Amino acid sequence: MTTFEFATANRILFGAGTVKEVGKRVAALINTPEKRALVVTGGKADRARPLLDILEAAGIDAHTFAIHTEPKVETALEGALRAKETGCTLVIGFGGGSAIDAAKAIAAFATNEGDPLDYLEVIGKGQPLKNAPLPVIAIPTTAGTGSEVTANAVLASLEHRVKVSLRSPLMIPALAVVDPELTYQLPPDITASTGMDALTQVIEPWVSNKANPITDALCMEGIMRAGRAVRWAYQKGAEDINARTDMALASLLGGIALANAKLGAVHGFAGPIGGMFDAPHGAVCAVLLPIVTEVNIRALRERAPGSETLHRYDTMGWLLIGREDPDAMIAWLHDLIAFLNIPPLRTYGLTPADIPPIVEKAAVASSMKGNPIELTHDELTEILERAI
Repeated sequence: MTTFEFATANRILFGAGTVKEVGKRVAALINTPEKRALVVTGGKADRARPLLDILEAAGIDAHTFAIHTEPKVETALEGALRAKETGCTLVIGFGGGSAIDAAKAIAAFATNEGDPLDYLEVIGKGQPLKNAPLPVIAIPTTAGTGSEVTANAVLASLEHRVKVSLRSPLMIPALAVVDPELTYQLPPDITASTGMDALTQVIEPWVSNKANPITDALCMEGIMRAGRAVRWAYQKGAEDINARTDMALASLLGGIALANAKLGAVHGFAGPIGGMFDAPHGAVCAVLLPIVTEVNIRALRERAPGSETLHRYDTMGWLLIGREDPDAMIAWLHDLIAFLNIPPLRTYGLTPADIPPIVEKAAVASSMKGNPIELTHDELTEILERAI
């Protein structure tokens, strides 16, 4: 067994209604006489009104900062400036992955001066943060990204037309509050895209070349829960509380797993695509997942027939469809995408002419390094051709 490290949020609070405890948790994390927190929200900032009321009741002076699109480097710098100008010593991310990633980046840039390219992966120097970020409390309102327990923030660079990570073990939130009630009213399309992101993020660490026994246990539980729940959460919405709870837990498990193993080709593609096109991250992952799974299995059978990962795909079939049949599992994944009405990538403007630059960027993406087998240029091209 290889050596491995494992880290996650200092504390995780899971369950229906747990958001009500945030006020006292914030108060305990701020050690200054004036308790000020920056609340980073999604575009619909009014959804945070109940949280702001909770903070006010606990004596917290809350300032808000809204993220209307997936976070950009410039947005995070703007948020960091607002945190400093208002004297906030804690950041709360309330929303989907964009809000939480923005909160983590804001907390990091608020205490680390200089060019952000010093710290960004792929397009920058990837240097470690010099100072600890402000403490972060992450409260997801979708069930998909797992950002509440990861050590990175995904930011778009307009200049480079790519999404990259700001990454540091210091960026793991001090507290993750996962309240399934916050996801009950999600519309079907967002339930579908974020749900497929959650499923992808327990599948890719499961077959990752950096998997370890702890992430294995988390992924097996997550695959089983997301596989059985995503259809019901999409179809029944708030009527199926068990499905919503399963998806919230699967998302949490996936976040912990990906932070301690790695992802793979699905996310290797998703970063460049998200940086070049206005495409929902979860929907991109959804389209790619069945195709990447199929190409990975074929490549392993051809070039590494003795690979232990092939047995992992067998187990994955058992977890998703009740039998160790990878080919039937691939068909099930394709059927799932159709059931969830996930559109092809051409919907977002991708054309065959975009394939070469995307493949070039994806090949060097950090997530691609976790794929169970190195895919050839032709295999990467095939995946995109079929996804468009």
